[in-house]
Amino acid sequence: MDEDIIKREEADDKMINEAFQQLLDDYLASRHRKKVDLITKAFNFARQAHKGVRRLSGEPYIMHPIAVAQIVCSEIGLGSTSICSALLHDVVEDTDYTVEDIANIFGPKIAQIVDGLTKISGGIFGEQASAQAENFKKLLLTMSDDIRVILIKIADRLHNMRTLESQPANKQYKIAGETLYIYAPLAHRLGLYKIKSELENLSFRFDHPDEYRAIEQKLALTQASRHELFDSFTAPIEEKLQKMGIEYTIKERVKSPFSIWNKMQNKHVTFEEIYDILAVRIIFKPKNREEEANECFNIYLACSKIYKSHPDRLRDWVSHPKANGYQALHVTLMSKQGRWIEVQIRSDRMDEIAEQGLAAHWKYKEGEEYSEDENELNEWLGTIKEILDDPQPDAMDFLDSIKLNLFSTEIMVFTPKGEIRTMPAGATALDFAFSIHTFLGSHCIGAKVNHKLVPLSHKLSGGDQVEIITSKSQHVQPSWINFVSTAKAKAKIQSILRRDNRETQKAGEELLQEWLKKNGFEPSLPNIDQLAEFHDIRRREEFYLALGEKNIILGEKDLDELKGKNKKKDNGGSGWRKYVPFVKSKKNEQEKPKQELFIVPENFNKKKPIYISEDTIHQYRFRNCCHPIPGDDIMGYIDNRNRIEIHKRACPIAAKLKTSYGNRILDAKWDMHKKMYFIAVIHLSGIDRIGLLNEITQIISSQMNVNIRNINITCDDGLFDASIELKVHDREDSKNIIDNLKKLEDLKEISEII
Repeated sequence: MDEDIIKREEADDKMINEAFQQLLDDYLASRHRKKVDLITKAFNFARQAHKGVRRLSGEPYIMHPIAVAQIVCSEIGLGSTSICSALLHDVVEDTDYTVEDIANIFGPKIAQIVDGLTKISGGIFGEQASAQAENFKKLLLTMSDDIRVILIKIADRLHNMRTLESQPANKQYKIAGETLYIYAPLAHRLGLYKIKSELENLSFRFDHPDEYRAIEQKLALTQASRHELFDSFTAPIEEKLQKMGIEYTIKERVKSPFSIWNKMQNKHVTFEEIYDILAVRIIFKPKNREEEANECFNIYLACSKIYKSHPDRLRDWVSHPKANGYQALHVTLMSKQGRWIEVQIRSDRMDEIAEQGLAAHWKYKEGEEYSEDENELNEWLGTIKEILDDPQPDAMDFLDSIKLNLFSTEIMVFTPKGEIRTMPAGATALDFAFSIHTFLGSHCIGAKVNHKLVPLSHKLSGGDQVEIITSKSQHVQPSWINFVSTAKAKAKIQSILRRDNRETQKAGEELLQEWLKKNGFEPSLPNIDQLAEFHDIRRREEFYLALGEKNIILGEKDLDELKGKNKKKDNGGSGWRKYVPFVKSKKNEQEKPKQELFIVPENFNKKKPIYISEDTIHQYRFRNCCHPIPGDDIMGYIDNRNRIEIHKRACPIAAKLKTSYGNRILDAKWDMHKKMYFIAVIHLSGIDRIGLLNEITQIISSQMNVNIRNINITCDDGLFDASIELKVHDREDSKNIIDNLKKLEDLKEISEII
């Protein structure tokens, strides 16, 4: 036995030393100043601190900090300060060492970064708190001290995602949902495209394993035809570039499985109908750094003489780089096979910035906080600080407003004096007003765009010149929130409205407390939450506001709810219908006898999956946001009253739940046996002709023996559009119907509305 332990320890030591040596080799090969002693000191300190601790996968814990440091060094391109901080990032949180200890041994800068990383992952949150959203808020607050905190945190998340296999399924959904909601868009905004893409793919792989595998298989099957298209398309371009004497490499860029799946969901298309899976990237070494922008356009002109370019799809990020520093020229060319192919033209410097983002753009000088070229970064941090300055009660609102800016592409607009302002695409005149000053936004009554009068909601286009018109009598309106798109405008409008709403809210709260006392009930939070949920309101503040505005008048039904008299209605009858996705049983036309909803006990094992069968389906709540049916990837969520809601894992509500209430997520699986019917909706479009509808219904009803519940058809100029509601057992049934319908001539598009 002792011999086995010794052998295991020897194998562990060998593995740890090899991993650290690889890190040192990669660091020495980089362009950073060589501080090997400091990195070795941090490694030995962390190794000693984590001694004897193992991860869920079974490997020694120190392998995680080494892997994070490896990502920081090789994939993000940072130097010794960041590598040391990555090696030490879990020491304060997981061991007895303090930030002061780190400061005494490694100096104040590394200690500050480690402290920032500890603040993000630490913290005590109540059951109701949206812990991850609060963490994100802290993350952004810490960013303003040192951007390296967020870069190391992204590296930490990337390694956790790469090793997510060892976690139970409910944890996988929580971490994958949080990654997709927070970390992937953050990596995107910081220009870390490679990491952003990997985070998305890993999240997709754990959330939807079957669909991920299916897309991977299809990509492998179509690889040969893609290579053929790439070779024939690039051959004449290579010939031309060689004649021009340009030093270049041409790469084949394949759309990621997540991007493909996303497009399939959003556009309701199949894998075969996606035409931009292949893109071509030309990376050149400029003869003269000063002239690299001109060389991009010279290559574009050379390509457009060989192939016809798409006039509306030229994207010039060379002259106007994105806020994260990204530069490239994107052009779409028509290949000889009749396929549009996007070509990305960039210099080797632009390519490094595109892959490594800010780390390549702002090369840190050791011993100093930042390099001098950080104006754009500070501008972005400035907008975040403005949002943080306004204390918001709901961290999820904050998260959404930040996401608005993380995802957006940009347009350039001009002030009346000709100054350029960068705004997100889709920004309105009101967004522009708030971007200049809160006073200007809150008193804005309209704008002049290119000297023409336009309303507040007018969407701006690139190159517009905008002048804001104000009036002292104008005040912020609740409807404004519906058409502004920037995080700053949304945050300021909500802040002003909240200030106005506070008095109404307070009046509503007092009204509620009086009513509860008058009827013999304690004005406790559980009672208030129960009433709020009875009125289908998730947040207490909204409930108070609705009471204050007299949108809700408390009465007999509310008393019955508190006394528990409404429970029968909640579990059966007409009220039950909206929570149940199935229609009837196959064996008989009667629904199953009504059952009580399952209430989660205190000692419930959240790591084990719950199984939904014909016998247990009545015990769970099916909210009407996503209508899951057997065959869908699903998860459970424990609500405020300890009941279990079932959601599709791709449902937008589920995405928020995974990010805000990760500790309440459950793994859920179907255990159905084709005894129940569920509603599925199929969308069809094509060329209208006599007898087509008859052929469609024949296939569905006669051949497939499936009942049509509802059908809607519109015809216009020889084209038709139809949606058909079917009664199916599961997604497999609806897929078979779609496969059969595809054989019909004149049907051009068929998809399932998921």
